[in-house]
Amino acid sequence: MKLFFSKLAAMGAGAVMIAQPALAAPAAEAAAAVPNPGNNAWMMTATVLVMLMILPGLALFYGGLTRSKNMLSTMTQVGATACLAMIIWVMWGYSLAFGDTTYEGTLGLFVSGGSYFLAGTDASSTAATFTDEVISKYVFISFQMTFAAITAALILGATAERMKFSAVMMFVPIWLTIVYFPIAHMVWAGGGLMFEDGALDFAGGTVVHINAGVSGLVLAYMLGKRKGYPTEPMPPHSMVMTMIGTGLLWVGWFGFNAGSALEADGSAGLAMINTFVATAAGALTWMVIEKLAGHKGSALGFCSGVIAGLVAVTPAAGNSGPFGAILLGIIASAVCYFAVAKAKQKFGYDDSLDAFGIHGVGGMVGAVGTAVVYQAFLGGPAGEGANPLGLQLWIQIKSVLITIAWAGIGTLIAGAAVKYTIGLRVSEEAEHDGLDISEHGERAYN
Repeated sequence: MKLFFSKLAAMGAGAVMIAQPALAAPAAEAAAAVPNPGNNAWMMTATVLVMLMILPGLALFYGGLTRSKNMLSTMTQVGATACLAMIIWVMWGYSLAFGDTTYEGTLGLFVSGGSYFLAGTDASSTAATFTDEVISKYVFISFQMTFAAITAALILGATAERMKFSAVMMFVPIWLTIVYFPIAHMVWAGGGLMFEDGALDFAGGTVVHINAGVSGLVLAYMLGKRKGYPTEPMPPHSMVMTMIGTGLLWVGWFGFNAGSALEADGSAGLAMINTFVATAAGALTWMVIEKLAGHKGSALGFCSGVIAGLVAVTPAAGNSGPFGAILLGIIASAVCYFAVAKAKQKFGYDDSLDAFGIHGVGGMVGAVGTAVVYQAFLGGPAGEGANPLGLQLWIQIKSVLITIAWAGIGTLIAGAAVKYTIGLRVSEEAEHDGLDISEHGERAYN
């Protein structure tokens, strides 16, 4: 480890590090280096797979869960949010999260700088991986860009069927700037608060799922409940669409998890098999619990369990053995079922499509559970010099608490900025007619 960090220091102040199982690696300019063609091709593929998760994956998944009068609105919000996030990412988002300037002192714990509008980057620029290899810097920037895009889009599951399109478009830039970019830096960049603390987050349990889930919950409270909720039935209008979206999300998630290895290597292979087995365990567990609760095993339960398993294994994808991943999938699915079926009713919040109940809660289970499944006694990759279980568990809990606080407070600020200017919510008449017609002037089905 001393040799590794000595090598890192020699690369200069522009080095950016991405959190990994027991060590970290820079994503910085590597002079006179040529991208490894195999790794570069894999990372380009992984980036496209994450894009598949957004469009059409998440759009179909969320769209199918809404009522038919809000299908196109939901899909349009997902797509437009992703597009806006991509533009913002290359303008200032990449700089704040992974920029070439490392600030001294407290500021450097939360953001980086330089590289605005991708200054200094061209087709010959490279980014280091976790070994001596490099990939195209544009590929690394693009890969991380898709993470920012899908995280912002995930929030919309909590606000579906009642948030104005204009409000979404105003909220997203503010939220990305004050919430997502700092959290991404804190967890994945060298010098970041949680990175320096030793938090393990292979592919985004804190950065993506807890962040989006908690932000969605706060925004749902600010918006208020949908008209008629919870007395009026609001079942998904197309479980077929949701099932297709679930399948696309699972396929794309291999880019999300295995791509976070930054190389086509054994770590990527470990993340790949874990993404299979944790997800399978989550899907089956949810359906078994439905049966034990006196219901029939449902397609909605299957889809929910799939997402719960995927969410939970995200921070542990390269930080767990396959049997530890299965355990995470089972536990997360059970806890998320309780959050969706019981806690939401008890606390009375309207998390429309269970963004918090699955992404937020599942992300917490996965982030904390990573400390356990990382250990060698469960087949995890922890080696000599790794933190003992108790210490790593405390580090993971701290990272979860920091993410919850940062996302919650930041979302309150971003939501208030929109609410007290243009307003967050559509009118009662528009909500009654459906956002497809009232916001976009078209129908999903004619």
